[in-house]
Amino acid sequence: MSRFRMYPTGEQAERMLLHCAHARYVWNLAVEQHASWRPGRRSAPGFAEQCRQLTEARRENDWLAAGNADVQQQALQDFAKARAARFASGFGEPTWRRKHVHEGFRVIGTDRVPESHPDGSPKLNARGRQVMGRSVVVQRLNRRWARAKVPGCGWVRFRLTHAGLPQAKTFRITFRNQQWHIAFAVIPTPIDAPGTGEVIGIDRGVKITAALSDGRKLNCPQLTVRERARIRKHQRRAARAPRGSEAKATEFAKVARLKAREADRRKDWCEKTSTMLARTCRLIRFEKLTITTMTCSAKGTVEQPGRNVRQKAGLNRVILAQGWGLLRRRTGEKAPGRVEDVPAPYTSLRCSACGWIEKDSRKSQAEFVCVSCGFACNADENAAVNVAAGQGGIPRPRRAAGAGGVTAAVGRSSAREPQPVRVGIPLP
Repeated sequence: MSRFRMYPTGEQAERMLLHCAHARYVWNLAVEQHASWRPGRRSAPGFAEQCRQLTEARRENDWLAAGNADVQQQALQDFAKARAARFASGFGEPTWRRKHVHEGFRVIGTDRVPESHPDGSPKLNARGRQVMGRSVVVQRLNRRWARAKVPGCGWVRFRLTHAGLPQAKTFRITFRNQQWHIAFAVIPTPIDAPGTGEVIGIDRGVKITAALSDGRKLNCPQLTVRERARIRKHQRRAARAPRGSEAKATEFAKVARLKAREADRRKDWCEKTSTMLARTCRLIRFEKLTITTMTCSAKGTVEQPGRNVRQKAGLNRVILAQGWGLLRRRTGEKAPGRVEDVPAPYTSLRCSACGWIEKDSRKSQAEFVCVSCGFACNADENAAVNVAAGQGGIPRPRRAAGAGGVTAAVGRSSAREPQPVRVGIPLP
């Protein structure tokens, strides 16, 4: 999607908040209808029946009738799509939407434009007539600004941060952390592979966000020391404020605004880095990491409480602040078919020069010295070279490494296969 920052007026913002409330109300009604279904009862109403019920509800409810019917129907359409994809998406059944958390609505285009095939030929129906499709109404004001027509709000300006004007059938407006954003449903065109034939490996870490096999080290931008101090100041003020007071809500809003700034910086860095990788590398190999499992809580249960819970929580926050998953996903979307995942085991213990696996070779977080051949380099760079060569997940040492070089091993590897246990039975 193409996402831009919106700058509505006070009246427009109030009207769009009303659209958000209507969309959230209609969504929650659909959730309630499907949640009340039990085996043996009639099936819950589908999209067409819900649209008919919405029309009747708008006749009886003045507050609902004051909103836009298209916005409310699109909320039902979103619910139908979410329920149809509840198994494939991984999110399960659609759940309730809450105020101040799920603020947004979708708008379908009102302009009619002729549709065409990918080769440029016009798309015709069975009668041979031109097929007309929907398109959102967007106008360019100048090099930096554009505006979109929102139902009931008129023209609303947004900051144009891309070169071209987006052409889409629908767009979604969201409100989070006191900021309005508009996202156009546009499928980006993939980036063509360069003719260099370069294969690069990426090792993701906490100290160094992305260590590349060619020696480059990329770090995701974080909050500054002064910004972190401001967050702690507002959190202390919120803790001292009376519960449910306006002062507590104000301080929490300031904290949320600073954390949203950090998230924006992380997303911007991932977008730029993934574009750079897709444009300069033919094949991109990532270390395969299960981030969801790595960032699970360690608090345990009442019967079996966890250990070092606060330390693990801090590590989880640091991992999630690096944007590992977003970088991998955006790179795969921009370079489809040119991104591979290499198993993570033994990539940091294998020598990229001779292929010998030894846990004692990893001297520290940043130092790697092979006990077999004496090769020394940065530990993250060594792992990135192994990832680029596809050397991962193999517990037995290799005499010849795919990264180059053949060196005879002089030491014993710590990656041994299971040995038989002597149980005292005499041999014949």
